[in-house]
Amino acid sequence: MADQAARGEELERKAEKKLTSWGLFSSKYEDAADLFDKAANAFKLAKSWDQAGAVYVKLANCHLKLDSKHEAANAYADAAHCYKKTNTKESISCLEQAVNLFLDIGRLNMSARYYKEIAELYEQDQNLEQAIVYYEKATDLFQSEDVTTSANQCKQKIAQFAAQLERYQKAIEIYEEIARQSLSNNLLKYGVKGHLLNAGICQLCKGDVVAVTNALERYQELDPTFSGTREYKLLADLAAAIDEEDVARFTDAVKEFDSMTQLDAWKTTLLLRVKESLKAKELEEDDLT
Repeated sequence: MADQAARGEELERKAEKKLTSWGLFSSKYEDAADLFDKAANAFKLAKSWDQAGAVYVKLANCHLKLDSKHEAANAYADAAHCYKKTNTKESISCLEQAVNLFLDIGRLNMSARYYKEIAELYEQDQNLEQAIVYYEKATDLFQSEDVTTSANQCKQKIAQFAAQLERYQKAIEIYEEIARQSLSNNLLKYGVKGHLLNAGICQLCKGDVVAVTNALERYQELDPTFSGTREYKLLADLAAAIDEEDVARFTDAVKEFDSMTQLDAWKTTLLLRVKESLKAKELEEDDLT
């Protein structure tokens, strides 16, 4: 490890020397780039991630001097992947640089992938606002390149976080749109009931029983098989429990579904919000009597 770190430092020094030496413009930067690349690899072997990241940024600058935007973008991405282990902020900054260069040369698919990676870093940091922004940027580019599966993965993340931030209408619209798209694809059809369940849970969070009932009718028209599913039964039972302001019935319906198909943390969190507001209503009623 120490040997590799020392080798990296030596190669980096040589590269810096090349840049300050006299010589033909292009060969000077090409030689330095070659040395920076080797230095970064040595730092990676030494697990000196910050040093490796910093050297990849220097490598990117050499490629920019040579007007090699594709290579520069790749070097920024390499820098980002080193920084990812130690410094999220630096990692995001380098990915932004990579995206800008890939956009410049029309590599939209690569740009989309790195926007998605930035979104994932914000997600890890629990910065859901920024995660949504970058998942939306990734979605737009994936859609422009007809990469539907990746676009839908990003959309589901946007809906998930929007609901967590109590932007239920935004989440509903996304889940319903994905459900509609999935119906026309034999491979994705099986997921429709899950998307409609998610949309329905967001409807419940809004606390408008009439809207929930209307949504269930709409979902039946959209997918005639939906009314025969356990997902439909759960939503109908929960809507009835809310209508009757019956917390026990609400709890039983959730337990019954969960005993067959375990509810994930996201659904559980949202259903708890609905239950809490139902309990609050019940207490209000008790106070009035």
